[in-house]
Amino acid sequence: MRRRELITLLGGAAAWPLAARAQQTAALIGFLVSGAADSFAIFVEAFKHGMRDNGMVEGRDYVLDLRYADGDYSRFPTLAAEVVQRKPAAIVVTDYQCGARGAAR
Repeated sequence: MRRRELITLLGGAAAWPLAARAQQTAALIGFLVSGAADSFAIFVEAFKHGMRDNGMVEGRDYVLDLRYADGDYSRFPTLAAEVVQRKPAAIVVTDYQCGARGAAR
């Protein structure tokens, strides 16, 4: 084997893990929320901020699949089934109610 061919082969072998890592897709995170989107937005932003603080960039490292029950707990099984069908890396669930209903708890 010629020296040039050997160097090309070794260089390609060294670059292969980098190319494979570049092809990975962002992790899907399912987010099931008992409340409404407008009342829970501050918590979603806090979650995203925490992810950024840990070096995770939305769209590059993870994608959120947000599902809101709008206070109707009977919707949780359907919402959960939809999220599970997408095969997420993780599922975050909250039953915290924001607004008047949450304050009465």
